[in-house]
Amino acid sequence: MRVRCVGAIVHDAEGRLLLIRRGQPPGEGMWSLPGGRAEAGESDADAVVREVAEETGLRVDPGPLVGSVDRAGPGGVTYDIRDYRATVTDGVLRAGDDARDARWVTAEELSALPTTTGLIETLASWGVLPAPR
Repeated sequence: MRVRCVGAIVHDAEGRLLLIRRGQPPGEGMWSLPGGRAEAGESDADAVVREVAEETGLRVDPGPLVGSVDRAGPGGVTYDIRDYRATVTDGVLRAGDDARDARWVTAEELSALPTTTGLIETLASWGVLPAPR
Protein backbone atom coordinates (compact mmCIF):
# COMPACT_ATOMS: atom_id res chain seq x y z
CA MET A 1 0.00 0.00 0.00
CA ARG A 2 1.24 3.49 -0.89
CA VAL A 3 0.68 6.37 1.53
CA ARG A 4 0.88 9.93 0.17
CA CYS A 5 3.02 12.19 2.36
CA VAL A 6 4.48 15.68 2.11
CA GLY A 7 7.53 17.39 3.51
CA ALA A 8 8.62 21.03 3.71
CA ILE A 9 12.04 22.38 2.79
CA VAL A 10 12.21 25.68 4.65
CA HIS A 11 15.27 27.93 4.91
CA ASP A 12 15.52 31.07 7.03
CA ALA A 13 17.19 34.35 6.03
CA GLU A 14 20.56 32.95 7.17
CA GLY A 15 20.21 29.86 4.96
CA ARG A 16 19.59 27.49 7.88
CA LEU A 17 17.21 24.55 7.33
CA LEU A 18 14.14 23.84 9.46
CA LEU A 19 14.18 20.35 10.99
CA ILE A 20 12.07 18.46 13.49
CA ARG A 21 13.01 15.57 15.75
CA ARG A 22 10.43 12.87 15.20
CA GLY A 23 8.43 11.88 18.27
CA GLN A 24 6.79 8.78 16.80
CA PRO A 25 7.63 5.93 14.43
CA PRO A 26 8.81 5.70 11.78
CA GLY A 27 12.12 7.36 12.56
CA GLU A 28 11.30 8.15 16.18
CA GLY A 29 14.10 10.24 17.72
CA MET A 30 15.64 11.03 14.34
CA TRP A 31 15.83 14.48 12.73
CA SER A 32 13.96 15.12 9.48
CA LEU A 33 11.99 17.68 7.51
CA PRO A 34 8.64 18.69 8.94
CA GLY A 35 5.84 16.82 7.22
CA GLY A 36 3.62 13.80 7.30
CA ARG A 37 0.65 12.06 5.75
CA ALA A 38 -1.72 13.98 3.56
CA GLU A 39 -5.35 13.53 4.56
CA ALA A 40 -7.98 12.19 2.16
CA GLY A 41 -9.06 14.94 -0.23
CA GLU A 42 -6.31 17.29 0.98
CA SER A 43 -4.04 18.91 -1.61
CA ASP A 44 -0.29 18.63 -1.16
CA ALA A 45 -0.11 22.39 -0.58
CA ASP A 46 -2.74 22.25 2.18
CA ALA A 47 -0.99 19.25 3.75
CA VAL A 48 2.34 21.14 3.80
CA VAL A 49 0.74 24.13 5.54
CA ARG A 50 -1.05 21.92 8.10
CA GLU A 51 1.91 19.65 8.87
CA VAL A 52 4.40 22.51 9.31
CA ALA A 53 1.99 24.38 11.60
CA GLU A 54 1.29 21.27 13.68
CA GLU A 55 4.93 20.28 14.08
CA THR A 56 6.67 23.66 14.34
CA GLY A 57 4.12 26.38 15.15
CA LEU A 58 5.12 28.20 11.95
CA ARG A 59 2.80 29.23 9.13
CA VAL A 60 4.23 28.74 5.67
CA ASP A 61 3.45 29.56 2.08
CA PRO A 62 4.07 26.36 0.09
CA GLY A 63 6.15 26.64 -3.06
CA PRO A 64 7.25 24.33 -5.86
CA LEU A 65 7.90 20.62 -5.64
CA VAL A 66 11.62 19.98 -5.13
CA GLY A 67 11.56 16.20 -5.37
CA SER A 68 10.00 13.00 -4.15
CA VAL A 69 11.21 9.82 -2.50
CA ASP A 70 9.75 6.46 -1.57
CA ARG A 71 10.49 5.15 1.91
CA ALA A 72 9.58 1.70 3.24
CA GLY A 73 7.27 1.66 6.23
CA PRO A 74 5.97 -1.02 8.58
CA GLY A 75 3.79 -3.83 7.27
CA GLY A 76 4.75 -3.38 3.64
CA VAL A 77 3.63 0.25 3.48
CA THR A 78 5.49 2.56 1.11
CA TYR A 79 5.53 6.25 1.98
CA ASP A 80 5.38 8.37 -1.20
CA ILE A 81 6.94 11.58 0.15
CA ARG A 82 6.76 14.76 -1.93
CA ASP A 83 8.99 17.56 -0.64
CA TYR A 84 8.12 21.18 -1.39
CA ARG A 85 9.93 24.45 -0.82
CA ALA A 86 8.08 26.64 1.66
CA THR A 87 8.52 30.13 3.08
CA VAL A 88 7.68 31.13 6.66
CA THR A 89 5.00 33.82 6.82
CA ASP A 90 4.22 33.89 10.56
CA GLY A 91 4.51 32.09 13.87
CA VAL A 92 6.99 31.28 16.59
CA LEU A 93 9.15 28.16 16.32
CA ARG A 94 8.21 25.49 18.85
CA ALA A 95 7.95 21.70 18.76
CA GLY A 96 4.38 20.48 18.54
CA ASP A 97 2.17 17.53 17.62
CA ASP A 98 4.42 14.50 17.10
CA ALA A 99 7.71 16.47 17.05
CA ARG A 100 10.01 16.22 20.08
CA ASP A 101 12.02 19.24 19.03
CA ALA A 102 12.24 21.75 16.19
CA ARG A 103 15.16 23.93 15.19
CA TRP A 104 17.01 25.76 12.44
CA VAL A 105 20.30 24.07 11.52
CA THR A 106 23.43 24.95 9.58
CA ALA A 107 25.23 22.44 7.36
CA GLU A 108 27.68 21.63 10.18
CA GLU A 109 24.90 21.09 12.69
CA LEU A 110 22.98 18.90 10.24
CA SER A 111 25.99 16.63 9.71
CA ALA A 112 26.23 16.02 13.48
CA LEU A 113 22.56 15.06 13.99
CA PRO A 114 21.07 11.58 13.77
CA THR A 115 18.86 11.96 10.69
CA THR A 116 16.31 9.79 8.97
CA THR A 117 17.63 7.38 6.35
CA GLY A 118 18.82 9.10 3.19
CA LEU A 119 17.88 12.64 4.29
CA ILE A 120 21.28 14.30 3.85
CA GLU A 121 22.06 12.51 0.59
CA THR A 122 18.66 13.39 -0.87
CA LEU A 123 18.87 17.06 0.15
CA ALA A 124 22.39 17.23 -1.31
CA SER A 125 21.22 15.73 -4.63
CA TRP A 126 18.44 18.34 -4.78
CA GLY A 127 20.82 21.20 -3.92
CA VAL A 128 18.89 22.30 -0.84
CA LEU A 129 21.29 21.64 2.04
CA PRO A 130 21.53 24.41 4.62
CA ALA A 131 24.24 27.04 4.32
CA PRO A 132 27.53 26.41 6.11
CA ARG A 133 28.30 28.55 9.10
